[in-house]
Amino acid sequence: MKTDKKQNQYRVNEQIRVREVRIVGESGSTVMPTKEALDMARQQGVDLVEISPNANPPVCRLIDYSKFLYQQKKRAKEMKAKQVKVEVKEIRFGPQTDEHDYQFKLKHAKEFLEEGNKVRAYVFFRGRSILFKEQGEVLLLRFANDLEEVGKVESMPSLEGKKMFLYLAPKKAGVAKKSQQARDREAIEAEQKEQKNQQAQDIDVEAPANGGLFANAKISADALKKLTETEDE
Repeated sequence: MKTDKKQNQYRVNEQIRVREVRIVGESGSTVMPTKEALDMARQQGVDLVEISPNANPPVCRLIDYSKFLYQQKKRAKEMKAKQVKVEVKEIRFGPQTDEHDYQFKLKHAKEFLEEGNKVRAYVFFRGRSILFKEQGEVLLLRFANDLEEVGKVESMPSLEGKKMFLYLAPKKAGVAKKSQQARDREAIEAEQKEQKNQQAQDIDVEAPANGGLFANAKISADALKKLTETEDE
């Protein structure tokens, strides 16, 4: 039978041997002698659980110990579920990668970063292609620049053996820099929206003050008058 390690993480009741403790609860916190806190726990039918032994005085709660352990396990499980596992995705280039292949890999790298993963891009120099290491460095720098909206450089291109590496990490949500094209598009959309609102206001101002049958009669009379004038001409 496995022993629950959490059982030994907290001191409970008589295991707490300090002179006084701070009791925390929904109504606040109170410092009192440990003996008095133990008596209070017995009266309420709960345990005195030390939750922060390094505080001065140590912090305790009046709670059923089994319930307390359950809450701790539940909280740990929720925190673990919220943790995002960051993976490192690799993107490989040759020193003379063509434009189509570059754009294809750029697209995938952007998707990796947007999903919260890191990207390790590298140029592999085979044989005498090591002579083109400067060309490989330029390619990696271009790659980093094209991904600046979604990724940040963790380390600049560096040669390790026959490979030159570049490391990128995802930017935090909401931090990604907008391109000039995106900013221009938003400005145009805002201007068009403002124009529509203004046109709607103008229509409201020109509408007849009285609605219903009176408004319809007035419009019909105006139309009839214009028709008569046309026939006279």
